[in-house]
Amino acid sequence: MAGGGTSIRKYVGALKDSTTVSIAKVNSDYKQLDIAIVKATNHVERPAKEKYIRDIFMHLNSGRARADVAYCIRALARRLSKTRNWAVALKTLIVIHRALREVDPSFRDELISYGRSSGQMLHMSYFKDDSSPDAWDHSAWIRNYALFLEERLESFRVLNYDVELDPLGTRDVDTTGLLAQLPALSQLLFRLISCQPHGSSSYNTIIQHALSMVATESVRIQTAINDGILNLVDKFFDMHRDDAIRALDIYKKALKQAGQLSGFYDTCKTIHIGRDEKLLTIEQPPASFLQAMEDYVRDAPLASKNQAVLAIEYNRKPEEEEVSTPPPPPPQVSTSEKEPEPEPVTEVVPRVEQIDLLGMDEPTPDTSKLDQKNALALAIVEQDNAPKAASGSENVATSWELALVTAPSASENVATSRNLAGGLDLLTLDSLYDDAHRHTQQNASYNPWEQPAPASSAPMM
Repeated sequence: MAGGGTSIRKYVGALKDSTTVSIAKVNSDYKQLDIAIVKATNHVERPAKEKYIRDIFMHLNSGRARADVAYCIRALARRLSKTRNWAVALKTLIVIHRALREVDPSFRDELISYGRSSGQMLHMSYFKDDSSPDAWDHSAWIRNYALFLEERLESFRVLNYDVELDPLGTRDVDTTGLLAQLPALSQLLFRLISCQPHGSSSYNTIIQHALSMVATESVRIQTAINDGILNLVDKFFDMHRDDAIRALDIYKKALKQAGQLSGFYDTCKTIHIGRDEKLLTIEQPPASFLQAMEDYVRDAPLASKNQAVLAIEYNRKPEEEEVSTPPPPPPQVSTSEKEPEPEPVTEVVPRVEQIDLLGMDEPTPDTSKLDQKNALALAIVEQDNAPKAASGSENVATSWELALVTAPSASENVATSRNLAGGLDLLTLDSLYDDAHRHTQQNASYNPWEQPAPASSAPMM
């Protein structure tokens, strides 16, 4: 069953390839390029023919338009995203890897630009081909291989040069540059070591072809790290503590990765990869040197404190000079030409108005309006139908007595909150009492010579 299923998959894959080629011949504006991409990345489980790869690179050279390069990248990305076959995915990654190494740098720049605008085309963390146990092992290696190519582009963004093609830049760089470049190179080497094959992927011819390119690039990467570490060691014992701690961590990681790279080389040699290549021989430094670096970190000066003190002194000095330097004296002018001194300008202080919280400054209300509202509280208004007061002895019935028995007019405006029984206001009642008392004082007369009338006595019995 397994052999029958594999043959069916191969037949279906060959049918898909022939159909894609036929469509490219009819509908594509880049017929030669599309046909070359399909044939270089077909479902056949063996390395692609060099002829088709060269046809692809012909459309990527420096003499072609940028539109041709962009179309080639889109075609490869489309081929990579739609397939679920490990052979097609691996061959497509090999074309991209070889193009980064062999064609014009414009392909690399366009590939980085495409990744920023359309997402990472090399992001294959979820790729798998579960058609067979061997395909499962091949899929795992393909995922690591794609991560290595993706990190290769990322390292170019940080380093600003290609480790494989450009001159190494870690030999004469300063401390700041070393602390930025060495971690990027270390991460790239980590992705490279992760491409170590396992299981059946170690004996696949297509994977071995890709692995040989990876092993070759490891030489340049490790050489760049070694040059950077030597430069870092020369500057290490003059560093401040913050930089020394970072440098020591980079140094320890480089030692660990050197041992892992030695294991990677041993695996490559067992599957007959790298025999014709001159791989590096990794040698570990003595342990005493690492101990000396750790001792220096404990006693290294603090950079932040010293820099802060220098910054304070630098910023404070100009201010002190400005304060201590007296102003220049005014120019001397002769008495004959001396101009009249200008009058001193008095500064006018704005008057702050106080807020009247008690309302003392508010205007006095019109008393006539109050009189109209409270007429009964100010005077007694005689009614037309009221009886006139009698003279003499009849004057006992005063106005306040009349007001007590007189019904209030319907037109009078009396506050209901101060009314007594019968509708009489308290203010009105007080004014009536005062008026009665005043009349009593005016009418009474005092005669000291007048004898008081004798009291009537009861008749004698």
